[in-house]
Amino acid sequence: MTTRLVVVGNGMVGHKLLEELAALQPPDLEITVLGEETRPAYDRVHLSEFFSGKTMDELSLVAPGFFEQAGIRLKLATSATGIDRAMKRITTSDGDVLPYDKLVIATGSSPFVPPIPGNDRPGCLTYRTLDDLDALSAWGGQAKHGVVVGGGLLGLECAKALRDMGLETHVVEFAARLMAVQVDDSGGQMLRRAIEDLGLVVHTGRNTQRIVDGETRRHRMEFADGSHLETDLIVFSAGIRPRDELARQSELGVGQRGGIMVDNFCRTRDRDVYAIGECAQWGGKVFGLVAPGYDMARVVAKHIYALQARRPAPDLPEFAGADMSTKLKLMGVDVASIGDAHGATPGSFSYQFSDERRQVYKKLVVSEDGKRLLGGVLVGDAAEYGSLLQMMLNGMELPESPESLILPAGDGKAKPGLALDALPASAQVCSCNNVSKGQLCEAVAAGATTLDALKQATRAGTSCGGCVPLVTQLMKAELARAGLAVNNHLCEHFAHTRQELYHLVRVERIRRFDELLARHGRGLGCDICKPVAASILASCWNEFVLQQEHAALQDSNDYFLANIQKDGSYSVVPRMAGGEVTPEGLIAIGQIARKYGLYTKLTGGQRVDMFGARLEQLPSIWEELIAAGFESGHAYGKSVRTVKSCVGSTWCRYGVQDSVRQAIDLEHRYKGLRSPHKLKFAVSGCTRECAEAQSKDVGVIATEKGWNLYVCGNGGMKPRHAELLAGDLDTETLVRYVDRFLMFYIRTADRLQRTSVWRDNLEGGMDYLRAVVIDDTLGIAAELEAEMKRVIDSYACEWKKAVSDPQVRRRFRHFVNSEAADDNVAFVPERGQIRPATREEKRSRLERIPVVVETE
Repeated sequence: MTTRLVVVGNGMVGHKLLEELAALQPPDLEITVLGEETRPAYDRVHLSEFFSGKTMDELSLVAPGFFEQAGIRLKLATSATGIDRAMKRITTSDGDVLPYDKLVIATGSSPFVPPIPGNDRPGCLTYRTLDDLDALSAWGGQAKHGVVVGGGLLGLECAKALRDMGLETHVVEFAARLMAVQVDDSGGQMLRRAIEDLGLVVHTGRNTQRIVDGETRRHRMEFADGSHLETDLIVFSAGIRPRDELARQSELGVGQRGGIMVDNFCRTRDRDVYAIGECAQWGGKVFGLVAPGYDMARVVAKHIYALQARRPAPDLPEFAGADMSTKLKLMGVDVASIGDAHGATPGSFSYQFSDERRQVYKKLVVSEDGKRLLGGVLVGDAAEYGSLLQMMLNGMELPESPESLILPAGDGKAKPGLALDALPASAQVCSCNNVSKGQLCEAVAAGATTLDALKQATRAGTSCGGCVPLVTQLMKAELARAGLAVNNHLCEHFAHTRQELYHLVRVERIRRFDELLARHGRGLGCDICKPVAASILASCWNEFVLQQEHAALQDSNDYFLANIQKDGSYSVVPRMAGGEVTPEGLIAIGQIARKYGLYTKLTGGQRVDMFGARLEQLPSIWEELIAAGFESGHAYGKSVRTVKSCVGSTWCRYGVQDSVRQAIDLEHRYKGLRSPHKLKFAVSGCTRECAEAQSKDVGVIATEKGWNLYVCGNGGMKPRHAELLAGDLDTETLVRYVDRFLMFYIRTADRLQRTSVWRDNLEGGMDYLRAVVIDDTLGIAAELEAEMKRVIDSYACEWKKAVSDPQVRRRFRHFVNSEAADDNVAFVPERGQIRPATREEKRSRLERIPVVVETE
């Protein structure tokens, strides 16, 4: 018989249950899901990234077509209002009555709002859902000053959101330190100092008594010590409370401090009702992290599957609690808490390391005999988190000098780390997806010999990403143990990596592909090594890419100095440095587009893209653009594309520096620079970040003292925030660091590797990158700057060179022996412009042009 399963709640944990059930495919199971919000499940852990550019689609946890393919009925904007356990039915907020055979409550938690007078005033908000973010966005647009009540994990995430919105941000915390649950006094002090250096104001030990009308701002917060703080906006993020009201109504059993009491199978008192996630209490504890909730979801999914498949229960997994260790990055500051971080275990003692200059604090709590790690705190640098966590979880014996695990290596020797061989096969490496060391080793043995392949095979590292360094270590160790080597050869013609080829070209001053092939390769080359060699040669010597000896190496786009579109036509993107363009320039572009019948589209990089140019039209279009003062925008190359900017201090009342001037200068400096992948920049005139600099390969944000430099961001298919390389720089230092960063990336990155991926794979991470770029630990800074100067000094507009060289210009023809156009190209009207004709439209011989294809 069909079993009717109703899941109340479509948050992260509730959706994890659905994914597990969809993978198990229990027979005869009919699933209905009630989602209280208007959107299906999304990533609540990274909620604050909504304000730094992440879209709703990027936050979504639901794969396209998931519910339809799994046969799951989803009811959004619908909550459960009551459970009739006797009749086994649920009443919903829309008046519906749903029968069930099995019920899972996954209602999560709600934000705790302190019961103080005035907490319900307009402009007093909570921070928990996307709807909360919508409200926060609306109120934030009217505010200049915001306060977050709560200095824990959620509170600091919320503070980041306010800062990303450009508000002067304050954090008010009742306890004596930030993140009081996770870090100790010393760690809290270091965290506070680091966060205040980023522009936030922190108030600890403050007990808010009431909220009343302010004299200069909307609200006035009055504290118990007699002080006060006025603000435009207040957001409560002072902790969570389990959503257990359904259980209270139906007498399912609730803990003294809240939470639906469950057993090891996450069942309530009623064996047909389960509870998972933050609404559940197990062993007297409510687990406020996503990983334990995912564990509960897996347990319930397998239990339901066993019941449907008539499997005996004794061999089923059980929920046995969870480690509450956490690692996160708060506004660019690494913070990690492991096990018994406060040293509450009798007889335990600690080792502590503090570096106030670098704002790094590390602490280890060890057992009385000094042989076992019990806990730890890491602030400012959490590189050892993965190794220390495994040592703690698996009771591994510590080295003779445990303090060496957190002390910097000052004598050139490698620091002791995790002994991978001693790590048991059962050790859980990825807690989010329950992946053990044994599973990872089996996947490597089965052929998953790259990090991407290992992620696909096991799902390790695909959620929070905190385990990726350890996953990578294990993969390399398994390959070495099996006597295998990771093949880094570029292709069958070159037994070298891209990095090695770059150095060979640079050191041996090789200027032609045939010379490189003769010295270090074999065969004739291929579609992989030829474009790579072309890019390396351009990065080193910056010769015209369509010179006879280079032209045949180029990708199609580089060969035609334009982006080829799906219909065979081309798009043309002139450079508009910093997004600045004169009225005369806009008029010229409009006249050219009208003359050649081009579809025009503003790009995300603040330029005008013109689509639908035929091959033979390109030189004429370029000539007219050059005459109007434009040059190639390099939208076709693996090169520096754009430097986006806001209007800065020239026009904006919030701007503290001239972001437009800086963006123009940077774009002109680096235009034409060829690299392993495309590069995008942005410059924001203040911390409101309207240019979205933190999603760029190079992001510059103005401060009162100068410029903050962010690097290795990516707003593409796998979004990643840029990280702060250096702060409060003068323009000369900023440019010097960018020169070094770009040339170091060009030297060392793999083929088609974005800066974000390059940084993730960089041994030593951001600390190493800072050491190379700022401290010149490799002694190559002068070389990098000289190499960049050589590229800058040799720049020439590629469009201008192409139209000036008759031999090059001859390439831009549809037919080798004729100047005629291709009569098979036909176009039709679209939204007042034109796009390529379909086959049916071509048959009717209507005239027409290209569709919108975003090339930026």
